Amino acid sequence: KNTKRSDIDLCIISDNKDKTSELISKIRLLSFNIEIHDFSFRDQIRRASISIMNNIAEGFERKGNKEFRNFLYIAKGSCAEVRSMLYLSQDFGYLNKNICQQLIYDAIEISKLLSGLIVVTG
Repeated sequence: KNTKRSDIDLCIISDNKDKTSELISKIRLLSFNIEIHDFSFRDQIRRASISIMNNIAEGFERKGNKEFRNFLYIAKGSCAEVRSMLYLSQDFGYLNKNICQQLIYDAIEISKLLSGLIVVTG
């Protein structure tokens, strides 16, 4: 099924982009303001959060919805990686529980938006 992308698709992408940008910004600020001496850990969570939006963009530029969906699934995987890293940062004492829980909530919301977009493009 290769239907033309609708305004709904673009609205979902825009909403996801805004939420993803916000998550990336929060993670960047946290990683600069909170002493995370594990630089590879810090860099990995940054890369994973940036990967979410990059995969959405790359998939959107592909030929059809099938390829787009594949990249949305990859973006969901990156979102899961961010959540995993947030749980670890809490366990390792890098971030406090309240901050982690809010960021995990944000990442779950992005994952839900991606799931909706996958359904719409199916």
